[in-house]
This record gives sequence, structure tokens and C-alpha cells, in this order.
Amino acid sequence: MNAAIEKKEGNRIHGATGFRGYLKNPVLTLMFIPVVIYYIVFHYTPMYGIVLAFKDYSLTLGIMKSPWVGFEVFSELFKTASFTRAFRNTIIISLLRWVTGFPAPIILALMLNELKNLRYKKVIQTISYLPHFLSWVILAGLFTQLLSPSNGAVNYIIEKLGGKPIYFLADNKYFRGTLVVTGIWKEIGWGTVVYLATIAGIDQELYEAAECDGAKRWRKMWSITLPLMKPTIVILLIMNCGSILNAGFDQVFNLYNANVYETADIIDTYVYRRGIGNMEYNVSTAVGLFKNLLGFFMVMGTNFLAKQLGEEGIW
Repeated sequence: MNAAIEKKEGNRIHGATGFRGYLKNPVLTLMFIPVVIYYIVFHYTPMYGIVLAFKDYSLTLGIMKSPWVGFEVFSELFKTASFTRAFRNTIIISLLRWVTGFPAPIILALMLNELKNLRYKKVIQTISYLPHFLSWVILAGLFTQLLSPSNGAVNYIIEKLGGKPIYFLADNKYFRGTLVVTGIWKEIGWGTVVYLATIAGIDQELYEAAECDGAKRWRKMWSITLPLMKPTIVILLIMNCGSILNAGFDQVFNLYNANVYETADIIDTYVYRRGIGNMEYNVSTAVGLFKNLLGFFMVMGTNFLAKQLGEEGIW
């Protein structure tokens, strides 16, 4: 009862209820105005362009005067074989990334947490973080050289071991695996930041109590570290499910070529060719709307499922 009274009194003092709260805190309101303007200008105003997905857009007529065609753009899109291929490739690459790439930072964070030499731990963290800050334009040139079948270091080692050169970036058989491995290498270090922060917040008395009970490192990791990391893991998993149709445009665009379109062409590269290359802006808008709706329902569904399983979820 007292807690409820204190909470109500606190809300009244700080002006947390109703429009009067903004009048009572003019400085905070003034600081918040640029944020509101930013979201209105760059996030809400551009949403008007969604109507392009339902029009036969003409650059000369403009958005308002272009004829309305309803769902005709979506119907034509889903019947196109190239879009179906791109959609299938996107799902496959995203699932491969999710299955292999999502647990990788968790495993690395647990391994780093077990290192007792702080200097060595910091060196490993720094080295693993660095690739995140390099663009795929730079990394594409690096991997092209390393994976070259004629003079690449990787194929040189394979030949020395008695194997034959592998066309990692020009063979449909190996391209998806190359995407997944190089993607993990680039982002695994950066992905550990949140998990290491979560581990750092764990009460050390829990580990001390476990040691008194005779628990070793493996038992402490399974019984203390992982269970307390679970809420963070669940939230990041839900957010990752929302980007199921984002298979990494920058990486794919800089690494793929016509030889691997069959397995490498994803929705984003398909939209790039049709939307920018062919100036079919209504098609690119329709695909973007489709991606956002699917991502929204994926987030809602996984969040609901998480709460049904007893987890906290995002909201």
C-alpha cells in the first residue's frame, strides 16, 4: 500500500502523468524536441512512399498522379521466377547464419569469461572486435585474394595437402558456406559485447557459493552463467527473427557474381537490380513492405512464443 502511494506521489512530483508533465519540465521537453523532429522527418514522413507499392508509378506523373493498381505489383512479383529464387536464397542464407552465427558470440563470450589472464583476454577481445569496423568493400578485396584459386593462400594450403583448388566465390556449391563463415568471422567479436556485459553483471557471490559446494568451471558455467544470460539471449533471438529476410546485402553484393546467382541472389540484390537499375521504384517499395510485414509478424510470433514458454520477451 505504501509503495503504491509513494509511486503515485512520485509521478505527481515529477509530472509523469498527462500533458502537464511536459509543461512542468520545459528543459527536458526542449531537449526531446530534436528527437521528435528526427523521427518525424526521417522515419514517419517517408512512410508516405508506401503507396508506391500500390501504384503503377511513373517518374513523369509523380506519386500522386500515378494510376492506382492495388495489389497488382505484389501479384506480378510473386509470380516472377527470379523473385522466388531470391526469396528462397534469402531464407536459406538467413537460416544458415542464424543456426551457426547466433550461438557463435555466446560461445566466444563464455570462453573469454573463463580466461584468467586479463591482458591476454583484452588482446583477444580487441582482435575479435576489429573486423566489425571494416567495410565489406575492403573485406571483399581481401577475401578475393585469400580465396583465389590461382594464387590465394587458402588454396595454396589445400594444394600442399594434396587437394584441388576450390572456387569459393564462383562455385554455387561453396558460396553460401563462404558467406556464412566470413560473416561470422567479421561479427563474432562485436556480438560478444552484450553477452560480456551481461556476464559482468552477474553477482560474484553466486560463483563463490558454487565453489564452496565443489562446483568446477563447467558446472558454474552451466548452472550460473548460462541461466542468467538466458533473458538477454532470448531478447536478441527475438530481434534476430525480425530480420529473417536480411541476408546481408553489403556482403553478398561485394562478393557475388553472375556465376553464383542461382544460390547467392537474395531479395536485397534483386531489389537493387530492379529498383535502382531498372528504375522500378514501385517494385522495390512492394518488396520492402513485404519484408517489413514479415519481420513484424516474426517478432510478434517469437515474442508470444517466448512468453508462453515462461521467458520475459521484449514487451
